[in-house]
Amino acid sequence: MKVLFATPEIAPWVKTGGLGDVAGALPPALRQAGVDVRVLVPYYPGLRQAFPPDKAPEVVELDSLGAEFADSALRIAKAPDGTPLMLLDCPAYFDRAGNPYLGPEGRDWLDNHLRFGLLSRVAAWLGSEANRLPWRPTVIHCNDWQTGLAPAYLKLLPSARANALITVHNLAFQGLFGAPTRGELGLPAHAWSMHGVEYHGHLSFLKAGLQYADAITTVSPTYAAEIQTDAEGMGMAGLLRHRAGQLSGILNGIDAAAWNPMRDKHLPFAYDADSLAAKKQNKAALQREVGLAVRDDLPLLGVVSRLTHQKGLDLVAALEQQIAALPAQLVVLGSGEKTLEAEFQRLAELHPGQIMARIGFNEGLAHRIEAGADLFLMPSRFEPCGLNQMYSLRYGTPPVVRATGGLADTVIDGINGFVFKEATTAALLAAIQRATATWRDRKAWAAMQADGMARDVSWAKPAAQYAALYAKLRA
Repeated sequence: MKVLFATPEIAPWVKTGGLGDVAGALPPALRQAGVDVRVLVPYYPGLRQAFPPDKAPEVVELDSLGAEFADSALRIAKAPDGTPLMLLDCPAYFDRAGNPYLGPEGRDWLDNHLRFGLLSRVAAWLGSEANRLPWRPTVIHCNDWQTGLAPAYLKLLPSARANALITVHNLAFQGLFGAPTRGELGLPAHAWSMHGVEYHGHLSFLKAGLQYADAITTVSPTYAAEIQTDAEGMGMAGLLRHRAGQLSGILNGIDAAAWNPMRDKHLPFAYDADSLAAKKQNKAALQREVGLAVRDDLPLLGVVSRLTHQKGLDLVAALEQQIAALPAQLVVLGSGEKTLEAEFQRLAELHPGQIMARIGFNEGLAHRIEAGADLFLMPSRFEPCGLNQMYSLRYGTPPVVRATGGLADTVIDGINGFVFKEATTAALLAAIQRATATWRDRKAWAAMQADGMARDVSWAKPAAQYAALYAKLRA
């Protein structure tokens, strides 16, 4: 079974969120499940540095894909775990500063439709009869809007053969562009309809994927149900209900090797479920590192997140007085909306030794917060899957989460964490109060930690589910 995993990012070389982590961890797990999978990803500067041209040979030039696309080429390399990579080399589109989607000034690249149109077009080309390489996929696994045109190209252009699956990691990002881009992208005129790529006068990459893919998955079963409702469907609920027979939810896993407190290179003290005393040592080390008072008599609440309204971090900021009065400590790591960044910095100044905020991202510190915190806060308004709650379970750090998406699928209230329903400060505070009260009951707390650490949150089960879906598509 030959599967092309098309993605706009892949950890650890280029990552803006959970998709990068999935692209870095799922393909190796698929290989363990017996799938012949190769990852198609743009040849960004980070990948160019990791796999320079002399170590990533070119296998084909792509100069006849039509439309307005710049000439490109495919290079091949292997990740350290052995996963084959197909690197889309197009310096005009991808050899740029900034992140994959934004320039250094923080604005979308104006040619994003062409950049990710090319990625989609090459994915479809690899699955077509025009591909004369020794390897041709039977299934193309697309991810989010950036590869959403691949299913459309497969259905609308001649000589296409592969079947397509698209995974929605976050329905809020839909890849919307002006109507004239249809011609630039080489899509036929008849594709411009409500049953094609048109979406309220715009071209939507994501809608194209949802319309033309042979199967649709989301990153958790609950999210698959939520996005079929008008309240959570981001304008796509009608289409998703129409395609409900092709829609399913497969819960993400985590990289169980990278997120293992017994072997985590980022931690000063290794531990597991049988050596939780070392977790307390990690807590003290974290308190010293971030400038909190070193106290083992106070619960330490951790946050590692994008600081956005979606993530519900404004609810946490609004509870500063209540958290301080519990009493408890709070450490926040993340970046995002400038108002929230400034608010958490202000709270750290008002409550020295009790609240600390680090703006930005630091991979090592993210691991040390998971290990050193007593509780982990994820009050998301919506969360397709979430990974940090699974990291927290594995690290014996019971999460406090809102009942949405993958959070609802992984955290069981009172068993391995704490769940609240309404996205309000009152509901969040009540959950934190329950959590800190349980923390003071050492026997109950140890049982909760043991349950979370015993759960299998690896990629083994999701990889088997994807392999079964690929087999169904191939058949």
